Amino acid sequence: MKTFFANMMVITQLFTVSVMAERPNILLVLSDDHSVPHLGAYGDVNCTRLNLTPNLDDFAEQSMRFTRAYTAAPQCAPSRISIFAGRSPVGISSTRFAQPARPGTPFVTDLLRAAGYWVGLDGRHQHLDGQNKDAPHVTETLEQLGMRGPLFESRFDHFVRGAKTKGEYLKNVPGMFGAVLDEVPADKPFFLYFGFNQPHRKWGDDHEGIDPAELKLPGDWPDLPEVRLDYSRYLAEVRDLDIGFGMIMKVLAERGLDKNTLVFFMGDNGEALLRGKGTLFSRGLNVPLMVRWPGKVQPGSVSDVLISGIDLAPTMLSAAGVAPDEGMTGQDFKPLLLDQAFEGQEQIFGERSWHFGPITRTDGFDLSRSVVTKRYNFIYNGIPERSYTPVDMAKKNVAWEAIKAAHQEGHLEGVHERIFFQNPRPIFELYDLEKDPFELNNLAGQAAVADVEVAMREKLDCWMVREGDYMPLPAHAFKNMERD
Repeated sequence: MKTFFANMMVITQLFTVSVMAERPNILLVLSDDHSVPHLGAYGDVNCTRLNLTPNLDDFAEQSMRFTRAYTAAPQCAPSRISIFAGRSPVGISSTRFAQPARPGTPFVTDLLRAAGYWVGLDGRHQHLDGQNKDAPHVTETLEQLGMRGPLFESRFDHFVRGAKTKGEYLKNVPGMFGAVLDEVPADKPFFLYFGFNQPHRKWGDDHEGIDPAELKLPGDWPDLPEVRLDYSRYLAEVRDLDIGFGMIMKVLAERGLDKNTLVFFMGDNGEALLRGKGTLFSRGLNVPLMVRWPGKVQPGSVSDVLISGIDLAPTMLSAAGVAPDEGMTGQDFKPLLLDQAFEGQEQIFGERSWHFGPITRTDGFDLSRSVVTKRYNFIYNGIPERSYTPVDMAKKNVAWEAIKAAHQEGHLEGVHERIFFQNPRPIFELYDLEKDPFELNNLAGQAAVADVEVAMREKLDCWMVREGDYMPLPAHAFKNMERD
């Protein structure tokens, strides 16, 4: 691994200062647990009516906004690693939360740095080197392998393992961001990751100006007062995210850097609400993605092309004139940004494995894979007997406790009984996203869509083989179902 990264640094000598001056700075801003549609620019009626996201909505008017962007996993750590590696969590052995990518896996930052970029990480912990805290013997092993510690940190010019942006810390964001920019040499372009903690749980009681009773709920949620209260607090966190984002965009403009900086804003994975984070439903994987590149990207443009988080790395590298690593499986969508011919992906793959939590419920341990096309979402549940529990909502959460109480008392509507408490869950799920955007009607096994289901199951089989997935293939599970 040391030889690999040492050889990459030699490449730096091939680039002159004059060439580097023509290359854009690259800023990657990630929100935390943030699904479509929770921005005014994405048509969210609550954000629009209450004007919760004016800064991000203004940014959308300067950017290309993607309606069908998906992360590679519905969890922070594997999703973020896949963005940096340009590969799926399965392919880099990072499906277990929060296992770093295996040694020798190049990140977009390694390739940019070798090409003369200054590279830095700041804000919310990016999880590239694992969890916030591990057992001592695990930490020691990670450091020995160069997956954490001094050897790992030496791959960056600026490395902050994790900084807070929540609550009272929000006011520190401009100074924090400006201090990082102060470190960038005048003769180098930069790549900077800046992460926000919002709108990740835990969020406070404050939801000033957001009346729970007036909110419009997603179509698959039970309308309970506690659900409404929880939702109002989430939206207050989205509002704080918008304030923080506005702060860093202001600093960028004040420094005169906005015109030559390619800015990516993206959610790292779905919201920690019902049927979001930790699931392979749309709200677990479909996230906001907006890209601003002054003079290159048409302001206010919108694309419904399928984009995966693994596509960001090769696209950033292409914008910088740097070849991707041969192991990267993401697709360069720079032509799309430049309004050039671009075919795009036919499908996007997702995976879910262990999350921090118990191994007996889905909030802790689940094994599922998915493939999304323009119209359909196909989900394969490898351990369907796991009872559904929403990630980050299991302990003393008012909304989930109220839903469980309504279930126990027999007060839930049938559809909510099924989507939250059916056990075992289906091994296969197939949803028509055009007709059923809230994924309530499982079409798997129905004759009318049998050809679609077979095609998507086979796509998933092939992807799992290519990635070296350890799960039994959907084809094997289907054969066993036929025998039963």
